[in-house]
Amino acid sequence: MSMFRMAACTAVIALSAVAANAQDSEYAWQPDKPINIIVPWAAGGSTDQVTRVVAPILEEALGVEVVVVNQPGASGSIGTQAALDAPRDGYTWTANAIANNATYAITGLLQDTSIEDYRIYLHVANVPVVSVNADSEYQSFEELLGGMRDGEVTVGTAGVNSSGGMALASIKDGLSEELPGARMITYDGGNPAVIAAASGEVQATTQLAVEQAEMIRAGRLRPLTVLSDTPLEIGDGDPIPPITEFAPDFHVAQDFFGVFIPVGAPQEVYDTVDQVWQDHVMESEALKAYANENGAVFAPSYGEDALAAALPVVEAEACARVTRGEAVVDPSEIGIDCAAE
Repeated sequence: MSMFRMAACTAVIALSAVAANAQDSEYAWQPDKPINIIVPWAAGGSTDQVTRVVAPILEEALGVEVVVVNQPGASGSIGTQAALDAPRDGYTWTANAIANNATYAITGLLQDTSIEDYRIYLHVANVPVVSVNADSEYQSFEELLGGMRDGEVTVGTAGVNSSGGMALASIKDGLSEELPGARMITYDGGNPAVIAAASGEVQATTQLAVEQAEMIRAGRLRPLTVLSDTPLEIGDGDPIPPITEFAPDFHVAQDFFGVFIPVGAPQEVYDTVDQVWQDHVMESEALKAYANENGAVFAPSYGEDALAAALPVVEAEACARVTRGEAVVDPSEIGIDCAAE
């Protein structure tokens, strides 16, 4: 038998074994075709990275291919809408930061949507880092703020509704400053925004640590602060100081990421994915390793527990949209009471 045929047979046997393991399980749902997870951002960004860690875990458990599909545009709303428009049969999911899916309606990017449109499966929490190009004149966060007050600093993000865009807005809110010199330049995803900062196309970025980790380790970005109340270590690098070191009263809410299955599918779909999450994701060593290496927080949960964990950042982001004059829909219309904030 040729080496090619031997390899082909081995692959078939391996795939058959995975399928058999899944079919022999007690899961109520036995999918019989690939599952698509729409990542509404460009490849290489925070959502894309972690989804590609989780997809093989789900694939092995369910016995079918789990395909990550990048569909960027309009701060993630185009791909998210595509997932909502797909047949509600359990075979099309989406992935994102939960605050995005919960607030698209408020900014008018999507209409008549809320977090109640999904069954929620969270895996990590991510934190934004404020970094500058390695050749930048700014050596500290305080110096960078001075440039944003008195000059012009170009800041690369994936758009106003991205984690980087929201981080820049929250810095202004948390410091109670307009920072008129901070000029946001938008890209199709976190990875292009980070590359722009590393190459000098823009001076700074406020994207997530997981998107910046490689460029920080390579010495192409200089991290100045992390939007957290504790220092952040990426690999063997020096701790990145928390923003509360510069602004003690700065409010920090964890930015949870996950995959979301639109409601309306057969109940057995959700029951099965709940059990898969419990059995294979909650203690995943691959996911823990990814989080530890890239400055993320390993924090898986699902269902009501996931919603409870994420609500603080959902509410904070929704109400901040109102404060900044970015809301076109009152958060109360999707069940968020900003008066209670």
